Amino acid sequence: MASMEKDRKLDHIKLAFQSQTSIYEADERFYYEPALSGHPSGPLPEVDFSGKKLGAPLWVSSMTGGTLMARTINHNLARACKEFRMGMGLGSCRKLLDDDTYFDDFNLRPVMGPDLPLYANLGIAQVEILLMENNVDKIDRLVSRLQADGLIIHINPLQEWMQPEGNLITRPPFETIERLLEKVKYPVIVKEVGQGMGPESLRKLLQLPLAAVDFGAFGGTNFSMVELLRQDEENREKFEPFISVGQTALQMLDIVNQYVQTGEPISCNQLIISGGIRNYLDGFYQVTRSKLPAIYAQASAFLRHSQAGYEPLQKFVAGQIEGYRMATALLKVRD
Repeated sequence: MASMEKDRKLDHIKLAFQSQTSIYEADERFYYEPALSGHPSGPLPEVDFSGKKLGAPLWVSSMTGGTLMARTINHNLARACKEFRMGMGLGSCRKLLDDDTYFDDFNLRPVMGPDLPLYANLGIAQVEILLMENNVDKIDRLVSRLQADGLIIHINPLQEWMQPEGNLITRPPFETIERLLEKVKYPVIVKEVGQGMGPESLRKLLQLPLAAVDFGAFGGTNFSMVELLRQDEENREKFEPFISVGQTALQMLDIVNQYVQTGEPISCNQLIISGGIRNYLDGFYQVTRSKLPAIYAQASAFLRHSQAGYEPLQKFVAGQIEGYRMATALLKVRD
């Protein structure tokens, strides 16, 4: 014991000069309140999400399917959801509408179990087409076969425009979503895919009876940028100016909070804050500031840790939840 104490003190001496901080590095989003709480123990409080309970305010954002690596990624993510009681949105399920070749990539309910939120996912262009063809039953069957709780619709006009295989969107997406909501009985979530949304789009969506709005804000994985990188030089030059267009998660949250304060009617009362959420402090800050019930989502960080075995992802998620728990005990968000 005495030897360990000497080693610790020696470490302190050696590391002291490497541990200097600058006043310019202080995280000004928080007050640090070390006198108000001991180290937290036990689980985080459960979080309600569309009729189900989460063990942490954390959502696994929509990923991918259709390749051997995608199957590994999705199944690792589903295992983490089960262990840590998180919700999950699947990647685009478009290819399952008419073909079961990749069904096992998306068949995650047996892995997650029955008690956690799992949502299928289609693009607004596919939903518009299926409505025009009176084929909403295809969406119903998709949700049913996946034993999903509902459907995520991603609104992605810029991505569709930049995608060589993209579809033309002919109607305002909120009108398409309105029509679908009249025809289905399961919950529907709406998200963007990396550009975020401005005040008028958010206002329209918050007035619809959605299970949640998922920000998909500017600052995280940007699927328009993904498509841009697939283009030749001539098309990159054409599309590139739009890449910097969008709203960050902080900007979107401020818009929503201001709208809530107006007292105008809101039918959607749940947010998934995503896009540029790098870690548990980003998530804690935004969830705490939200005037609507909110959870936060990460995509790229989960993706990075889920490509090999399960253990790296397990350690990452455990660390994120431990950090969030510490934040709830020691930090107060500044006004």
